[in-house]
Amino acid sequence: MQRRDFIKNVAIAGVIAPQFINGFSIRALAQAPLIPVHKEVLSNDRVLVLIQLNGGNDGLNTVIPLDQYGAYQAARPNIALPQDKILKLNGFDTTGVHPALSEFTQLFNDGKAGIVQAVSYPKPNFSHFRATDIWMTGSDADKILTTGWAGRYLSDTFPGFPDKYPNDSMPDPLAIQIGSVIAPAFQGPTFSMGIAISNPTNFYNLIDDKTAVSTDSRWGEQLAYLEKVSQKTDQYSDVIRKAAQKVTKQSDKYPSAGKNPLADQLKIVARLIAGGLQTKVYLVSMSGFDTHARQTEPTDTTTGTHAQLLRRVSEAIGAFMDDLNGLTVADRVMGMTFSEFGRRVKSNASGGTDHGSAAPVLYFGNSIKAGVIGTNPQIPATATVNDNIALQHDFRSVYATVLQQWLGLPASQLQTVLMESFPILPMV
Repeated sequence: MQRRDFIKNVAIAGVIAPQFINGFSIRALAQAPLIPVHKEVLSNDRVLVLIQLNGGNDGLNTVIPLDQYGAYQAARPNIALPQDKILKLNGFDTTGVHPALSEFTQLFNDGKAGIVQAVSYPKPNFSHFRATDIWMTGSDADKILTTGWAGRYLSDTFPGFPDKYPNDSMPDPLAIQIGSVIAPAFQGPTFSMGIAISNPTNFYNLIDDKTAVSTDSRWGEQLAYLEKVSQKTDQYSDVIRKAAQKVTKQSDKYPSAGKNPLADQLKIVARLIAGGLQTKVYLVSMSGFDTHARQTEPTDTTTGTHAQLLRRVSEAIGAFMDDLNGLTVADRVMGMTFSEFGRRVKSNASGGTDHGSAAPVLYFGNSIKAGVIGTNPQIPATATVNDNIALQHDFRSVYATVLQQWLGLPASQLQTVLMESFPILPMV
């Protein structure tokens, strides 16, 4: 195996380099002189924040078709939300959202959040692993890609990575994920295009200089090469530390540390954005959405596992936006949720929902175009266990929109990144 092949393989597999930069794992990157990047991208300072909802979020109990409430209740008699508890959206009387999403609803009603209905792709896959891979890579259901959609965007925008980075034009990480393994979404043609901060604790240890750098690990010739390259990432740990140290006060709306893992991650992202990093894409995640059983409490369907998950999502997004506004960087940031699939129309006998197809994408930001894109899913009068939410919007249309309309990728490059052409949605 060639050394470069080895690096590519471990990047895809998510193996952590033996080098830990002040306590958190960072991918191998390098440095070189100034090289050209897309002017359209660097001319704006916009940032995209991706929120992954692992497990397959139940879209029909997240965004509820009020105009079909009878059919909705009949299809889900054991988990349907009471009509009088569903939160209303200004200007969209036929669509409501789960009562746990109070902060998101307020953002929507303030013109700072939106919903894309029924997002999926043709011939959906119901395996967690394969469906996640499809969303991460931007592939068709019947194709396997070894690069991620965001990785291709970053590779196209910042040519010569990693050998020629960091440089004067882009001294900061191209993408950052809060998590121990970098997602396939950031995989470029040869290298991962992002770095990973393994967890919030290690991030704060880095800022406070509480961890030491190990420089003597060697795992043979191939890993010695990996170590040699990974040492270059010392520069990125320095710029992350310096950016974070510029921010000394953040919103008091965040829950106490450890009570909401998603909020903990977004608090770090806000700090790095406000600290001046030019990083274009951040990825945070939250697990637990595979709600096959006891999705709600039998005595009160507004409570239970799904409600707790959505409460954390809403609370985290609300605190994040409050923080960004207080730090005067909110106009630069757009966020969106995604999940590998939705759930079936009909609930199961265990008080849960099984793997389904399309589900809504939630998006937010001061500069987005608020509203509901698409129509309420059609619910059969007599739903069966095989009924799915019909596809309205290909998930790659969402990607195409944020890449072109938000991040400034030239329209001529969209097909290179996404492999095909997809309609632009009115999100921005």
